[in-house]
Amino acid sequence: MVQKKPLFSWIFERYRGLQLLLLGLIVLTIFFRVFPLEMQKRIVNEAIRFRKLEVLLLYCGLYLAAVVLAGALKYLINTVQGYIGQKILYEMRSQLYEHILQLPMPFFRKTPPGMVISFLTSELSAVGDFLGSGLTVPAINILSLLSFIGYMFYLNPLLALLSICVYPIEIIIVPLIQKRLNRLNENRIDVTRSLSNAVGETISGMHEVHGNGSYALENRRFQKFAGELFALRHRMNIFKFGLKFSNNFFQSLGPFILFLVGGILSIRGRLDLGALVAFLSAYEKLYDPWKELLDYYQDFQDSRVRYQRVMNYFDVEPEFALEPVGREPLELKGEIRVQDLRYTVDGRIRLLDQVSMSVQPGEQVALVGFSGSGKSTLAMVLGQLYSYNAGHVYLDGMELKTLSKMDISPNIGYVAQHPFIFDGSIRDNLLYACEALNHSDIWRQRNTFPDQRRMLEVVRQVGLGDDVLRFGLDSVLSRETNPALIQELIKIRGLFYRQWGKTLAGVVEFIDPKQYLYQSSVLDNIVFGSPESPAYELKRLTGNALFREFLEESELLETLLVLGRELARRTVRLLQDLRGDTFFFEASPIPEDQFDQYGELVERLENLAMDELSHNDEDLLLRLALRFIPARHKMLALPASLEAKILQSRRLFVEKIQSKDPGAFSFHCQVDYLYNNSILNNILFGRLKADQSQALEQVQQRVVDMLEQEGLLDEVLAMGVEFQVGSKGDRLSGGQRQKIALARAFLKNPHILIMDEATASLDNASQARIQQLLETEFRGRCTVVAVVHRLDTVAAYDQIAVMKAGKIVEMGKYQELMARKGIFHGLVQGTRAPM
Repeated sequence: MVQKKPLFSWIFERYRGLQLLLLGLIVLTIFFRVFPLEMQKRIVNEAIRFRKLEVLLLYCGLYLAAVVLAGALKYLINTVQGYIGQKILYEMRSQLYEHILQLPMPFFRKTPPGMVISFLTSELSAVGDFLGSGLTVPAINILSLLSFIGYMFYLNPLLALLSICVYPIEIIIVPLIQKRLNRLNENRIDVTRSLSNAVGETISGMHEVHGNGSYALENRRFQKFAGELFALRHRMNIFKFGLKFSNNFFQSLGPFILFLVGGILSIRGRLDLGALVAFLSAYEKLYDPWKELLDYYQDFQDSRVRYQRVMNYFDVEPEFALEPVGREPLELKGEIRVQDLRYTVDGRIRLLDQVSMSVQPGEQVALVGFSGSGKSTLAMVLGQLYSYNAGHVYLDGMELKTLSKMDISPNIGYVAQHPFIFDGSIRDNLLYACEALNHSDIWRQRNTFPDQRRMLEVVRQVGLGDDVLRFGLDSVLSRETNPALIQELIKIRGLFYRQWGKTLAGVVEFIDPKQYLYQSSVLDNIVFGSPESPAYELKRLTGNALFREFLEESELLETLLVLGRELARRTVRLLQDLRGDTFFFEASPIPEDQFDQYGELVERLENLAMDELSHNDEDLLLRLALRFIPARHKMLALPASLEAKILQSRRLFVEKIQSKDPGAFSFHCQVDYLYNNSILNNILFGRLKADQSQALEQVQQRVVDMLEQEGLLDEVLAMGVEFQVGSKGDRLSGGQRQKIALARAFLKNPHILIMDEATASLDNASQARIQQLLETEFRGRCTVVAVVHRLDTVAAYDQIAVMKAGKIVEMGKYQELMARKGIFHGLVQGTRAPM
C-alpha cells in the first residue's frame, strides 16, 4: 500500500541503474575536486618558486581541465538526480491519487477538496525534490568531506585536526534547533491545510458569499488562518536563520585557526608556502560539502514531516476490493435482497435500521417517504457507495460487501439528485461511464461502445435534444471544417430565405449590403465583414494606421468621436448608481469593468474641447462608438447623417483593404460562409431582432425543419455535444445537468439502475418523458430502484417501499397501499409536492 511505504523506499526500489551511474559519476567528481588542490601546491612550490614557465603552463592547464570536468560532472549529476526526483514525484502522486480515488465516500464527506489538492501538489512537491537527491547529495558530500579532510591530514595532521575540531560542536547544536523547527513545520502544514480548506470552501460557495454580502466575514476567517501561518513562519525563520548563524560562526573560526597556527608553522619552516595555500583552499572547499550536508539534513527533516503528514492522513483502507481475486468479474441478473440492513455513522447515528426488502430481476421499485427517512442512504448502499454496518445485501444471492468494484461497476448505473458534471464537452460527460468500462470484458460482452447514432438517440430520449441542438446552432465553424458541409449550409441559407424571408422579415434582420444593420455594431456596419487578422480586432483597431486613415478619408472620424462622447455621457449618467447590477449593463455599450474608466473620461470632457483630447481619450471614445448597436443600446438614437455616411463608406473600405492589405477581412456575401458567426446566423444570414427574442423558438424550429429536410440535423446535433460545459457544468442549467447524468447511465446499459431523485430538477413534461422511458425501454430488462419525490409518478412501479426514520414501514403495489389507507395513502392524499 502506498501510504505504508517508508520515505526512502522510493529511492531504492526503482532506478537502481541510474543510482549506480550516479555513484560512478560521484567518484570521478571527487577526484576532479581534490586534484586542483594538488596543482595549486605544485604551482607555488615547483613552477613559481623555480621560475619554470613550461611547468606553470602544464599545471595551470591541468588545473583548468579538472575544474571544467568537475563542473560538467556536477551538472550531469544534478540533471540525473532531477530526473529521478521528478519521476519519483510523478509515481508517488499517481499511486497516492489511485489510492485516494478508492477511499470510502464518508472519507470525502469529511475531507475538503482543498486539503487533497494541497497534499498532492505543494506538500509532495518538496518531498519529490528531496528524494531526487536523497542518495547522491549525502554520498557526494560525505565523500568530498572525507577527501578534503584526508588531503588536509596529508599536508599537515596537526593543522587538519585543529581545523575540524569545530564540526563536532555543530553536530550537537544543529539537531537541537532542528527538533524545534520540525514541530513548527508540523503546525505549519496543519494551518496551511486549514487555510486551503477555507479558501476552497469560500470559492465553491461564492454564490452564497455574494448573495449574503458576507465579504467581511469570509475575509476575517481567511485572516485568522493567514495570521497563524504568519506567526508560525516567523518563528520558523528564527530557528532557520539561527542554524545559518551557528554554521557561519563556526566556519569563520576555521580560517582564524589556520592563519594563526599555519602562519606560525610557516615562519618556523615546518610548513612550506605551497602547502599552506593548498591547505587554505582545501579548508575553504570543506565548507561547501558541510553546508550541503546541513541543508540536506534540514531538507530531510522537512520532507520526513511532510511525507508522514500526507501518508498518515490518507492511511485509510478502501471499503471494497477493486478487482475480484481468483475469478472473472460477475455479470449480474439484477436480483436484490436486503435483510435486516443497518447503517450507522459516527458510531451512534443510525440512518438505516432493520431494512428488509426483495426485488426480482427486471422489477421497478420506488422508494418514497418523508424527508430524512433514509431513502437516499438506502440507494447509496445498494449502489455500493456506502458500506453497511450490519445485516445483509444480496445481489443475485451474493453478499454485496464481498463483491469488487469490477463486479459492481459494469452492472449498476447510479444517477444522483445533484449529479456531478466534469469539465469538458457534453460528449465527454455522456460517454464517461462507457469510457471507464471500455476495458471491462463483462461490459463489452453485452455492449458495443456507443457510436454517434446511439449517443444522439439517447440524447433525444432524455429530452436533451433541443438543448444540444441549440448548442449546435450556436457553434462557430472553423475554416478547416468539411467544405461539403459548408456548401450545404450555404445552400440551406438560400432555401430558407426563399421560403421564409418575407414571413420572418419582422423578426429577423437579414444582411443587405444596401441597408444599415441595426442589430449589428457600428464597426460591423462599416467593415461589412469579419477581420481575419488580429491587427483589425476592436481592441487594436483604433491604433491601426490604415483604419485611421480610412476614417479620416471618409470623414467618419470626427463624427464617431462625437457619437462616442455623447454615448459616454448618457451611459455614465444612466448607470452610475447601478454598478453591480449585471442586468442593466447587458444593454450598455460600456462594459461594467470599464465603467470607472469612462466615468473619469466624462469628467475630463467637461473641461476639454474635442481637439484637446489626448490620444488615449480619443481611443476610448472611438472604441465606444464602434461598439454601439442601435437596437440594443437604447440610450441614444443613431444620427441619420452618420447612418448615411457609413453606408456610403462601405465600398471605400472594401477597396482600401483589398488594395492595401488583401486578405485582412472576409466580407459578407450571400454565397460565402461567415466563419465568425454561428451556424444559426449563417443560415439566417442575419440576426434575430433584439425586441423579438420571443420569436427565437419559432425561427429555430423552421431552421431545424430545414436541416432535417436536408439530412443535416444529426451533424448539427453532433456539433452541439461538443459544447464545453465549464467547471462542474456551470454553463448548464440544473435540468440540463440532470439529463446528461440520465443519458450517461442509460448509455452504460446496466442491469440495475439506481435513481436518487434523478428527475428532481426537471419540469413536469421532462419527468413524464423519463417515466415513460423507464416503462417502455427498461421494464423487464433492467432492475430499477428509484427514490421518487413526486407521488403522482409512482403508480406504474411494480413495488413501492415507504420509508420513515430509517425503516421500511410499508411495501406493496400502488393499489394495495392505497387500499390499506396507511402512511402511503396519507402521503398521497395530503400532498403531491416533493418530499
